[in-house]
Order: sequence, then C-alpha cells, then structure tokens
Amino acid sequence: MGEAIKVVTTNKKAFHDYHIGERIEAGLVLTGSEVKSLRAGRCNLKDSYARIKDDEAWLIGMHISPYENQGYAGHEPERDRKLLLHKSEIKRLHRMVREKGVTLVPLKVYFKNGWAKVELGVATGKRKYDKRADIARRDQEREMKRVEKQYRIR
Repeated sequence: MGEAIKVVTTNKKAFHDYHIGERIEAGLVLTGSEVKSLRAGRCNLKDSYARIKDDEAWLIGMHISPYENQGYAGHEPERDRKLLLHKSEIKRLHRMVREKGVTLVPLKVYFKNGWAKVELGVATGKRKYDKRADIARRDQEREMKRVEKQYRIR
C-alpha cells in the first residue's frame, strides 16, 4: 500500500520569493485543537520560517486558526511550534543556515499516514530581477500554450 498524503496548504509565495534548494520533511508537535483545525484546512504559511535554537528546530509564524468547536482549552494561533527532526538533520540544516542569505522556509503542510508533517526548503532570496525574469518566462510559456492551442483547433 502507498502512503496516504493529504495536503493542507502550500506556500506559493516561497517559490516566488526564494530559490529553493534541498527539501526536508519534518514532523510537527501540535495540540489537539490545532490538529482538528489543520484537518479542516485552516492554516496559513505566509511569512513563516523555521529557525534552529538550542539544537531544536522551531517553526515560527505559521498561523493555525482556532478550531470552531473547541471548548475552553484552545490554542494560540501563531505560537512557535517544535519540529521533529533527527539530531543529525538539525545539525546539517544549522550548518547550511549559518551561511549568509540562507533560510529555512516551510513549503507545504500535509498529513502523511495520519501524522502532521511540514516540508521545509533550504532557500536563498531572489533578487528583483530574478522575480521579473520568472514572471516574463511564465508569461511567455502561457502565450506559447495559447498560440499552440489556437493552431491545434484548426
């Protein structure tokens, strides 16, 4: 049997703002109401990033909306959440992130076999002209597909 993966959210802005290098999967430490809210798809990765503090990896700035049916024991929507990684992976990521201009950006949050996971990307920032070049390339591809479709119909 294959692995059951249900994507909750993706970080489209990360692909626009960063060059994504290596990708790594990490588990998330969550409370019950956070898991229920994630299953309902109420998560936002905009402006979130991962940081390594005291040999532990943390996801900072991820917004998980409060669960509607929660009782008195809710959760803080933008609290720092611990990431589950092996010590060797944390050390390797820490070495990469120490370089200037390199950061860890969450690319997507998903459930894999019932467990909440986040895919992190080792990212370097794009310059303004890189973004413009990407937009121009995308527009060009879109135009080529449109013309191709136009000539295929006839």
